[in-house]
Amino acid sequence: MTLKSMTGFARQAGSYGTVSWHWEAKSVNNRGLDVRVRLAPGYDTLEPFVREEIAKRFLRGSVTVALNLDTQQRAKSEVRLNESVLTGVLAAAERVRQLTGAEPARIDGLLGLKGVLEIVEVQDSEADMTACQAEMLVTLKTTLDALAAARAAEGQRLHAVVAAQIDEIAARTASVDQSPARSSDAIKARLAAQVEKLMGAGNTFDPARLHQEAMMLATRADVDEELKRLKAHIEAARDLLTHPDGAGRKLDFLAQEFNREANTLTSKANDNGIATDGLAMKAIIDQLREQVQNIE
Repeated sequence: MTLKSMTGFARQAGSYGTVSWHWEAKSVNNRGLDVRVRLAPGYDTLEPFVREEIAKRFLRGSVTVALNLDTQQRAKSEVRLNESVLTGVLAAAERVRQLTGAEPARIDGLLGLKGVLEIVEVQDSEADMTACQAEMLVTLKTTLDALAAARAAEGQRLHAVVAAQIDEIAARTASVDQSPARSSDAIKARLAAQVEKLMGAGNTFDPARLHQEAMMLATRADVDEELKRLKAHIEAARDLLTHPDGAGRKLDFLAQEFNREANTLTSKANDNGIATDGLAMKAIIDQLREQVQNIE
């Protein structure tokens, strides 16, 4: 399994009878699930179903779904005979024939008279509307499935990037952990050099106070706890990569914790190598924090 992104786009078209449409769905980052639905006039009753289908597929992200109709194919038409008008025309034609002796009226002439034939729009029946909306929902599901696939594809790319960043943080952590500057002899040598420098300046110290200050200095320089927490966070982050459902918020929290430990480690650094690793780690963590903002 891979991580899932919150970014994606999908478009699917459908039709039923004379009605054609297309759905568009897009999503971007958001702290929670924010759904926005825009439906063509007359189809507002579909909104609850749209929201339900979105909630089935996505945990986070700002998801916008729109239904657009092809307005050129929305009504059926048929030709109807207006019998009352025709009856009146026939009566008038017969009276004219009686008065003038003219030939009887021809059918083509009668049908050509205004009002005898009418072109009317026929509204879809309730059954047709129900069937049409059912087809629209089928297309909606296909659209949302395509959006989910797009988010998964982007998530796969993010998965590789985030995994590499976590590996780099782990490498920097291991470098600090294995630094010769953290050995007891190295720490003693630095403390001795600092004490010698102070004593050479003509300062006098109470031996007990000097020992106490040396111990405090050694404690402040110790980064064992920060390294332990960094290793625990690395393990937790890698576990999330293997169980990625809803991992975005947890990874965001871990990125903040990574940053906290890296800041403390860098501030305690009394060796150029450790300081370099700490600064490099902070730069990687900043990149990680940026990437996890897009993870579901």
